[in-house]
Amino acid sequence: MAEQLSNEQLIGAAKEFGTPLYVYHAEKIKEQYLKLVDGFSILDTKFFYASKALTNINILRYIKEIGCNVDCSSINEVKLALHAGFEPQNILYTSNGIAFSEIEEAVSAGVHINIDSLSNLEKFGKKYGHSYPVGIRMRPNIMAGGNIKISTGHEGSKFGIPVEQLDKIEEVVKTYNIFIRTLHIHTGSDIKDVDVFVKGIEVLFELIPHFPELEVIDLGGGFKVPYIPGEKETDINLLAQKIKESFDNHPTADNKKFQLWFEPGKFLVSECGYLLAEVTVLKETASTIFAAVDTGLNHLIRPMMYDAYHHINNISNPSGEMKAYTVTGNICETDTFAANRELHEIREGDYLAFLNAGAYGFEMASNYNSRFKPAEVLVRNNKSRLIRKRDDMKDLLKSQVELD
Repeated sequence: MAEQLSNEQLIGAAKEFGTPLYVYHAEKIKEQYLKLVDGFSILDTKFFYASKALTNINILRYIKEIGCNVDCSSINEVKLALHAGFEPQNILYTSNGIAFSEIEEAVSAGVHINIDSLSNLEKFGKKYGHSYPVGIRMRPNIMAGGNIKISTGHEGSKFGIPVEQLDKIEEVVKTYNIFIRTLHIHTGSDIKDVDVFVKGIEVLFELIPHFPELEVIDLGGGFKVPYIPGEKETDINLLAQKIKESFDNHPTADNKKFQLWFEPGKFLVSECGYLLAEVTVLKETASTIFAAVDTGLNHLIRPMMYDAYHHINNISNPSGEMKAYTVTGNICETDTFAANRELHEIREGDYLAFLNAGAYGFEMASNYNSRFKPAEVLVRNNKSRLIRKRDDMKDLLKSQVELD
């Protein structure tokens, strides 16, 4: 098992590269990937890393090196994956409400494609007919996942084609003789209950007979990772066993076998990441002690956007007395990372480490308040290497056009 990076390693990185700083532990990514590979060895399964979680080119190259494929949510992510060295056949593009021109680019690139609207499915059929295999993203009408903002399979979700529109899908497929190779669903993120995936399969089993050329069942991602101490991640071995049982109990008329695809993102990179920040100000009030740090929602928006919990360690004073603090950022907004959180005594100048910062941390960062985006560092074989430089003033100005 890959051990967490030590306080000494993190403090060393903070001093060498400055703060705020994103640090990623390569071996933790590999450990998470091997959990999936080993757990699903009982089935014909392929994994595509949902790159929207973290697209640093060095992370993508490491993902490729350990044998994982890549899933993309935009044509630019497809281009990044190609730049990182992925072969087109190892890239999946799952579209969502996008211009058909992006799908055309994806076809030109030769990657796998999932389509999530009748409109684009019809456009695809008109242009490509049976010449290019494609997948359909279905909306299974299942509520699952953590915060409502990351639940994507319910009846109010924008994602996918509703299963009740099967007749319309069949009409389009028949009219243009479309080669449907994949049926795809994704119910949400942070799913601990393996039965949610089984429910999704039950929905797909009703659809399978309608697509005779089907080869792949794609169940998306959303595996649970532990954020709060004591939480458990999705039991991958149990999930694989239950899915195998589902397939065994639902044989097709000709006993046809399907390849199973998953798109894990957070599961692979969340726990590998740390956001390091320095405490700049302590402000004691009647109700709390504010510990302000040199970062904010511009670098880690998840607590304010999703009410997400990130465990925080005072790596400078790990044995200090426990006290309650409200940890806040330096942005001109309410950017609370933790309210009345019990932490080891904090002093100005201490380094705090925000855990589980690998997924949707830097990726959702901005230059709000004209703050610089932080640097990124990859730790591999206990060696820290810079993989993105910190912004400077040139980065804030480079795309602006100054009028005379």
